[in-house]
Amino acid sequence: MCYNRSESMSKITDIRPSPLAGRWYPANPDKLAETVDSYIHQAELPEISGDIIALISPHAGHIYSGPVAGYCFAALRDLSPDLVVILSPFHQFHPDAILTTSHQAYQTPLGIVPVDLDSLEAVDQALQEKTGIPLKRVNNDSEHAVEILLPFFQRALPGEFRLLPLMIHQQDPALMKKLGTILANLIKGKNAILTASTDLSHFHPADKARELDQTIINHIKTLNPDGLFQAQDEGSGFACGLGALAAVIWAAKDEPPVTAHQLNYAHSGDISGDNSSVVGYTAAVISRD
Repeated sequence: MCYNRSESMSKITDIRPSPLAGRWYPANPDKLAETVDSYIHQAELPEISGDIIALISPHAGHIYSGPVAGYCFAALRDLSPDLVVILSPFHQFHPDAILTTSHQAYQTPLGIVPVDLDSLEAVDQALQEKTGIPLKRVNNDSEHAVEILLPFFQRALPGEFRLLPLMIHQQDPALMKKLGTILANLIKGKNAILTASTDLSHFHPADKARELDQTIINHIKTLNPDGLFQAQDEGSGFACGLGALAAVIWAAKDEPPVTAHQLNYAHSGDISGDNSSVVGYTAAVISRD
């Protein structure tokens, strides 16, 4: 089976190798395609009104969060965006606020995904003008929260697409609101999809996790980024990709009316059987009416 996309990709020479294949998802391309397709095909979606402009997807290893993530990508079946914007946390320490790849493309067992260098440069310039904070380009990063979603996009989308990866280390509300405005301006007139890559609560008993996660889900459903930050400050909810999530919601709300649709929820205990310490996952989309 042939997985990759275009002859123009042969011109790409600087490719970020996958640190996840064989660990976070299957390294064999046939097996990876089969499992991702199964997660997408098994999703039973509610009716979604309007045009989908944003996804909210979990980013754990596929065996844990794949069944939930599949709901987001099942919703993309009729779409063919040219640009996929993924905002994620940056889980390791780094002194810079917002990071991106220095490579021309990401690699998965299903092929390579080229980075939209023009969009990346536009975001960098706008960030510096509006905040004084540049994008930090990094080599061979080990961050999983962007790459883990790429096989889903590769299987769900019928055409070629370019990627704009933004990894958030400084999850400051004011900075995220400005980033949201920058992204809203970037995608105007483009065939693009925004994506917030985030898991929810970490390492609580399942009942407590559901309580914390429902607070975050409620703020997603009401498109309330300020409520997300307040919940985390108060300890009533948690999302590791809080900044990414808030920025995507602010970007989507820039041109109303928009509606959030919560599609699925689960936690790691549903797979492992261990409910004593779980990680929460939700799938949602935002549509423009």
